[in-house]
Amino acid sequence: MRYILDIKMEVVQEILDQLYRKVLLGTTLEDDVHGYVFYLNPDLSEQDGCPTFPVAQSNASGVLDGMAGQHGPSSHEVAILSGAQECPKTQLQMDGAWEVKLLQLTVIDMMLSRALSDETETHAKEGYREITEVLLQSVELDSKLMCMLQNSDKLLSHMAAKCLASLLYFQLREKKMLNNSWVTFCQKHLSESSESGEAVRCLWILTAVIKEILKDTHSQRAESLKQLLTPFDITFEVFYNSLFSQHFGDFQSPSNIASSLMCFLELLELLVASRIHLKLHFRSQRMLFLKPHALDILACPIPAFIKRKLVILIKKCLLCKVGEDLCREPAPSLMSPDHLLDSDMLTLADALLHAIHVGLWKALAVSGKPSCFGGDEVQPGCRLRTGPDHVTLRAASLITVKSLEIKSQNCTSAAEMKVALQTFMSELLDFLKPHLQPSLQPHNPCEWLSRVFIEQDDDMLEAAKASLSIYLQLTREWDASASLTQEKEAWIRSTHGHGCNPHCVFLFFLKNVAFDSTVLLDFLISSETCFLEYFVKYLKLLQKDWDHFLSICKFFAAVESQCGVLVHDPVPSPARGRSTSHTVPHAPASPIGENTCPWLPWASDASSESQSQVMMPKETHPGPANGPPSRTPQSLVDYDSSEASEEETTSEHLANSKQTSLCQERSEEIQGLPRTWREQKEHSLEPQSRPLLSAESSSPFSAKGGVAPDGTVWEVGLFLRTVKCLEELHGAIYRLQEKNLFPYNPAALLKLLKGVEAKCVNM
Repeated sequence: MRYILDIKMEVVQEILDQLYRKVLLGTTLEDDVHGYVFYLNPDLSEQDGCPTFPVAQSNASGVLDGMAGQHGPSSHEVAILSGAQECPKTQLQMDGAWEVKLLQLTVIDMMLSRALSDETETHAKEGYREITEVLLQSVELDSKLMCMLQNSDKLLSHMAAKCLASLLYFQLREKKMLNNSWVTFCQKHLSESSESGEAVRCLWILTAVIKEILKDTHSQRAESLKQLLTPFDITFEVFYNSLFSQHFGDFQSPSNIASSLMCFLELLELLVASRIHLKLHFRSQRMLFLKPHALDILACPIPAFIKRKLVILIKKCLLCKVGEDLCREPAPSLMSPDHLLDSDMLTLADALLHAIHVGLWKALAVSGKPSCFGGDEVQPGCRLRTGPDHVTLRAASLITVKSLEIKSQNCTSAAEMKVALQTFMSELLDFLKPHLQPSLQPHNPCEWLSRVFIEQDDDMLEAAKASLSIYLQLTREWDASASLTQEKEAWIRSTHGHGCNPHCVFLFFLKNVAFDSTVLLDFLISSETCFLEYFVKYLKLLQKDWDHFLSICKFFAAVESQCGVLVHDPVPSPARGRSTSHTVPHAPASPIGENTCPWLPWASDASSESQSQVMMPKETHPGPANGPPSRTPQSLVDYDSSEASEEETTSEHLANSKQTSLCQERSEEIQGLPRTWREQKEHSLEPQSRPLLSAESSSPFSAKGGVAPDGTVWEVGLFLRTVKCLEELHGAIYRLQEKNLFPYNPAALLKLLKGVEAKCVNM
């Protein structure tokens, strides 16, 4: 016998709420499946808020008994009527029906998630699967969800999309099939218009399904994704061409086109990630590489956050870091080379460099809006802080250097590589100049890297590694071509002038970390950056290019002393205390110009001089009598109090005098040892038992270098701080290795640090 059951919306909401709590905990559902299906049917609240629907009384009573803990519906909850009931349309009832529908979708989405979770008990999973099957067969849940996608209510449409994505993933996992009606629906809307609301929701659902596949750990991920992408491979390519070939100043719906761009860029990222992590090969996974006209939107009048999204996507592609935040299992480090991917990377890099050459960075606006917590309005009494969009600035800089690195690896001659370096690094420096305050030092443009990436250490190290790779590639070409020494010297000078001299970059990096060896140790232990790879490459170069390194140290010291440049300290950070800056006192006007810094000799000149001269002070003229008094430069980071000790001040000159002879003393000490013991000592990875730098060398002046109170320019400061930092790092790594506390075998790294130590000893 069938009745017409009038269930109040409050009761329905209570039942659905209790059902949600049970599913959230993964509890087994004991009652009849059809009773739950009744309350999860979207038609329950479809008739303009009228809550009267026919249902078997036994089913409803069973659900109410199970959910509300009663022996049946009470008189004020259920009214058994003998005929149809007139139901007035009130706003309250319509709001109640809307809330019921949202709650239904939430419960269905949670049930699908629990049905696939490894944490859910088997018996509970079976119940959730059975309810889902009944909803699909008797209620046609998938069709109803697709209709709800086009609802004008944005929250309801979003919840329908979320629920449909979970349902599609459930079908892929459990049935190894894709819903044909959904495929047709999606292909239709993606092919018709790139800016329709339905197209945006289709992209969102596809993105959500691919994310779930990538996040999962089951062994059938590749098969599931292949089944999903196969019917959409051509559709994605058509949509890509349609979206990025239009004039973005002429579209009628700015919000829809912005949503389409954001959703599709996220989909592109997932397609590239699946290519790298799951080794699939579809044309749609190569669109961004083979058809890089998506770069054109960077010069179009579209919102800045979309441009930022694209630049970051290109950065992830060039670094092969796409999908790292989604895939729980990292991409295998030892894998067969993907020559097709390498070729596509080169295509993308060439396209980006071509766009830069024709003025891409000149057209890209990176001026950021004021960043305000909780909104974009500045509260009364607060200071307005404006500046560039540093995220876009960093990403644009990194993709330029990375593209240049990829290009340099495929150039046919050193001359071609040199032209490319000069062209694109000049473009990059011109792009950065208006956005860096204070401006870059004209005598040392290599500072750009540490200035741009000061707040993002992983990107900083990626840029430094790419810059170092370019330098190594070019120097190998010069060596192989047996070029004249003068040409090679000109090339080395060119790397400095275009901001990619590896020694300058490394010294600026050490300045940023306050020459703290513990920071380097953290970088070496952590797997979040590429510091280990960069550091090993640089240490190898340092041993080979020692004279050049010494010349760079001389250059830094002389520029700071003779030009009175402002020495910038690291940007303050919570981990490092308060930072300061100081100005080295001006030297008198030089014959080559009042504000001109002399260009110091480079590698060849340094090698012709006695190396001991690098370690010795040289005299300069005293500063103007009416100028500020010379003083000891402060430390880069003031960890302790700023109070100075009188003893420290009076003993500074003595401490620095001892430094100049330390390396010579150490060399004599080793020379005086028996031959066999000396050879054993040289081949050991153990650090020197006696530090290369004395304990007194830790004073601010001796460590920093600069202009002494008597007018002497000390060129040893930067060099000694660098050597001391590397020596301390060597000792720390060795001690950790002795206790088996280092996370990997550092033998090769210790050998390189030992080699640098030997270079200093032999001076």
